[in-house]
Amino acid sequence: MDRTSETNRITVTNRSPRAWVSARLFRLTGFGLLGVLALGLVTLGASAFLFGAGDSVRAQEAKFFRIATGSTGGSYFPIGTSIANVISSPPGARPCDRGGSCGVPGLIALAKTTGGSVENVRQIAKGEVESGLSQADIAYAALNGAGIFKGEKGGEKLRAIASLYHEAVHLVVRADSKIETVKDLRGKRVSLGEKGSGTLVDSLILLKAFGLTEKSVKPVYLQPGASVDRLVEGEIDALFLIAGSPAAAIAELAERLPVRLVPLAGTAVEKVLKNYPFFQTGTIPEGAYGELPATETLTVAALWLVSAEVDADLVYQITRALWHENSRAALDKGHAAGKLIRLETALEGVPVPLHPGAERFYREAGLLPADAEAAPPTQ
Repeated sequence: MDRTSETNRITVTNRSPRAWVSARLFRLTGFGLLGVLALGLVTLGASAFLFGAGDSVRAQEAKFFRIATGSTGGSYFPIGTSIANVISSPPGARPCDRGGSCGVPGLIALAKTTGGSVENVRQIAKGEVESGLSQADIAYAALNGAGIFKGEKGGEKLRAIASLYHEAVHLVVRADSKIETVKDLRGKRVSLGEKGSGTLVDSLILLKAFGLTEKSVKPVYLQPGASVDRLVEGEIDALFLIAGSPAAAIAELAERLPVRLVPLAGTAVEKVLKNYPFFQTGTIPEGAYGELPATETLTVAALWLVSAEVDADLVYQITRALWHENSRAALDKGHAAGKLIRLETALEGVPVPLHPGAERFYREAGLLPADAEAAPPTQ
């Protein structure tokens, strides 16, 4: 964290711990109410330890580490919150070998709500956050200044900590809708995803594959929760969402309204797979949303990214904490996608360089050659 801003590198002084926590938390700019709430037990634990600690604890250094996630209706926010919990170990916390947190000593991680992948990589590039979650295709485009990132600076700072799980493309319509394929969206009112989201980028890719453009539909650009409300109220005909299933917004929608998942298959999808190798075929499983049947779809890897400017030793400790055996229970108890976060798949589908700190961990864990000078290139 040596290269991060002073607002993210906090020294606990001998002044009132309560005043310190209050002042420092709200100096972390860019966090709305939900971003602050995402601290959850981590912040409460930090406050409790600090308020009850003696001078020796207050003399410790606390480090804040921000994780840009997504909206509360997708999978990034709950997954980011789970990760923040397992890598955090606030000053004064009971050590791991005594039944306490096995996170990074002195680290308090925060999950920040955002618009999604596109916004996350831009915030990392600008130094507004230390890390964030992103779809693999978005990360690759930002790293190379391609597509919507053409001409933008800072993308070269992107580094990977891990591939977490695969996200599914959801195309949802009312149960009585006549929309059976993406092609049927012509002239319809469609939520393509929030501005700054990977959903918007990839929904446009799918429209193009099926012979449509953004102008072929009546587009709206909404967060998942707002999209759900509009579909329930009959103000839109369909919505796209890319998220690990089950996504909270779609689960809520299925409880409020009879809906269907539109399958993604056929020659148009084969074209997407050929032109965009980050995508893979997959299935949204039966029972993910009530009684809805299994549905063919496309998936893309969800990555945990970090700035190249974050200290290598800190990233090493964070990576080690993520894969600590005690983290397994916390990941499994959160969002269903947390069960898919596995060490053996941590390097699958990673199209950006590993951070040196993460690379060091994977070499030690035997996932990379012990004498590797750099992480092998990924395709």
